[in-house]
Amino acid sequence: MERKIGTISRGVRCPIIREGDDIASIVVNSVIEAAEAEGFALRDKDVVAVTESVVARAQGNYASVDAIAKDVKEKLGGGTIGVIFPILSRNRFAICLRGIAKGAKKIVLMLNYPSDEVGNALISLDQLDAAGVNPYSDVLTEAEYRKLFGENLHPFTGVDYVSYYGDLIRSCGAEVEIIFANDPRVILNYTDCVLNCDIHTRARTKRILHAAGAKCVCGLDDILTQSVDGSGFNKKYGLLGSNKSTEDSVKLFPQECFDLVNNIQEQLKKRCGKHIEVMVYGDGAFKDPVGKIWELADPVVSPAYTAGLEGTPNELKLKYLADNDFADLKGEELKNAIAEAIKKKDGDLVGNMASQGTTPRRLTDLIGSLCDLTSGSGDKGTPVILVQGYFDNMTD
Repeated sequence: MERKIGTISRGVRCPIIREGDDIASIVVNSVIEAAEAEGFALRDKDVVAVTESVVARAQGNYASVDAIAKDVKEKLGGGTIGVIFPILSRNRFAICLRGIAKGAKKIVLMLNYPSDEVGNALISLDQLDAAGVNPYSDVLTEAEYRKLFGENLHPFTGVDYVSYYGDLIRSCGAEVEIIFANDPRVILNYTDCVLNCDIHTRARTKRILHAAGAKCVCGLDDILTQSVDGSGFNKKYGLLGSNKSTEDSVKLFPQECFDLVNNIQEQLKKRCGKHIEVMVYGDGAFKDPVGKIWELADPVVSPAYTAGLEGTPNELKLKYLADNDFADLKGEELKNAIAEAIKKKDGDLVGNMASQGTTPRRLTDLIGSLCDLTSGSGDKGTPVILVQGYFDNMTD
């Protein structure tokens, strides 16, 4: 019988994972038990994805505020530090900021406006227009910001992040001065020791600051790249990708985990005889159309994946074929012609008009986004996602 279902994404329930657990075996057992309980078969080219959160938890990859403070003080001197371009997030940045503040005498906090890097808005574009402010050139003090725009609460959290971050820094014993600017060089008017906290633009920001004569420049990816007094660490990403664990600690992005995904793949092959791809995923790469927030606060969607997930989709656009190449065909004849075109498609469709409108993004970004939407960020209890049929087309 012809298959009538395409891609399926299933959340797989697992035990609560703790530090030191054998996460590879837990994932394999959970997927196989789910298949048996729900009556579906595992197939070649399925994808098993594991959220980075439980991987880091199993690794015990945590760090305290004091460990952050010690590393910040050692790398940036402990005096006046410019902290620039942080995202506005209690979960993602507030605990990190506590550690940064404890490692300095004074923080000059420079915020992007009208929104942070991932779209959390301080003010709206309409407010900027009404005030006659040019965000590309104008630098605002906190007093000027308040005079022009007053108090602005985040639309989802109800937090005034200007007050929240300022109070948090002061509560850690550091002085604070808050400014608003989008040119990283502005911070050098206040201090030549800078911690740039942007995620996806961090390399450019560092380059600009070095070229402008900054004495010391670190990114969040340079903090906790090694263990501090026994803390967790991430050699590649440092504090990037961290989340709040407790009021005094963060869970870091998982350490190197290519061995983990390959181990899971090997165990699944032995247990069920299928070649299944495996990945670790974090934030999906998509934008909320209402809040204008870009979800990707992690440095990458997937920090580790098996070899079969390398690359981008290689697909033909069905509606293009139907409206152009086979515009004179209908019904079964049209279906057969399109199926034949799919079977004969080249291995690389770049530049082919029949592929226009398909999604030229990395497979791990696309599948990771699907997994993030499936697992959610709350109480679903499904830190493992099974994706089936993703690599199928209408001829399969």
